[in-house]
Amino acid sequence: MEDGAAERGELAELRGRLTALENERARHSPRHHGRSLLGAVLIVLGCLLAPLSVVAAWAADVVGDTDRYVATVAPLASDPAVQDAVANRATDALMTRLDLPALLADVTPADRPRLQQALGGKLGGALEGAVRSFVHDQARRAAASDAFRTVWTDANRRIHSSLDKALTGSGGGAVQLNDDTVTLDIGPLVDQVKQRLVDAGLTPAEHIPAVHTDFTLARSDQIGRYRTYVRLLQLAGNWLPVLAVLLIAAGVLLSVRRRRALVAGCVGVAVATGILGIGLSVFRVIYLDRLPAGVSPDAAAAVYDTLVRFLRTAVRTVVALAVVVALGCWLTGPGRYAGLVRRLWSSGIGAVRTTADHAGLRTGPVAPFVRRHRTWIDWLLVAVSLLVYLLWSYPTGWVVVGIALCLLSALAVVEFLAEPEPGPARPAGAA
Repeated sequence: MEDGAAERGELAELRGRLTALENERARHSPRHHGRSLLGAVLIVLGCLLAPLSVVAAWAADVVGDTDRYVATVAPLASDPAVQDAVANRATDALMTRLDLPALLADVTPADRPRLQQALGGKLGGALEGAVRSFVHDQARRAAASDAFRTVWTDANRRIHSSLDKALTGSGGGAVQLNDDTVTLDIGPLVDQVKQRLVDAGLTPAEHIPAVHTDFTLARSDQIGRYRTYVRLLQLAGNWLPVLAVLLIAAGVLLSVRRRRALVAGCVGVAVATGILGIGLSVFRVIYLDRLPAGVSPDAAAAVYDTLVRFLRTAVRTVVALAVVVALGCWLTGPGRYAGLVRRLWSSGIGAVRTTADHAGLRTGPVAPFVRRHRTWIDWLLVAVSLLVYLLWSYPTGWVVVGIALCLLSALAVVEFLAEPEPGPARPAGAA
């Protein structure tokens, strides 16, 4: 009978091995290979769409949200490089319309001492240089005034409705897109400078006719092509990010090893979006290197950095989110090193719990409750973290890191409270 039992045991073992081999073969069957291949293709497409999604969301946001657009361009009015460039442009526009001998001849005797003091005592000799310096000084003060910042902000708020037309190369307004140049009319600033000249003693300046001169915001030989791309991305808007997420999700569901596929997809998104961030820096160097003569490189750099500031923020946010999700999936997986990290985590919290026990701190009835519902509590914390991220207006990379750290802290508290059940008491005198 013992021989029969042994034979039956060996037979059961052989059947188990055969079943395992059949399952392994089924998992690697052509049908599963096809599913995995299709899943990989979808994940790759989603990763490629990720950086385009970031640009599309940025384009739709800047064009479609007036407050967001104003918040983007408002800091330019306080940038020293932009103020210098605007002052230089206003000075050039006024100097071309100043007939110095005629204007100075019309200066009243009462104003001559004040004007002579403003020009540094030069009403003869090097007059043109003195007047230019005087005009530029007044223009620089006007560009640095609160009045100019208010005019700049209000003007951009009023012209936001025409930005869409500017991006498509048609329409009017204070912002124009002509050929390869985006310009802003700084006529109101010139009017302020004229008034300052009059107040300083150059009273004939009030007879200068209205001056409408343009300040270049952006210039590129390829701006027409970029304009078309921006228009297409604007139309894509927030649908492109949704499509990218759906493609990656579908690819993960079709994959045999879903956890590994999700980690790979998140890493791919982080890499592709990170390349976009690097591309923005590389394009900045190329753009500034190809500026035409007469355009201030410092002002152009300030304009570029300001316009892409929120785009760079979005790049960091997506990279941080993808890395956090990838790390979460890897740490909860069956990998050797992931298991080691989890054991270190549990050991550390166990040591803290032991110290608390020795100090007389007890969890009481909370421990059994948390222990019974730990899985639900963990998923609830993850859901709350995701909800906070989705409801956060314009999250940044640091916001993502902060939410992840808060979630990690909450999970550590749950781990601490989920005190394991005490084992059976060992009999006295047991070895």
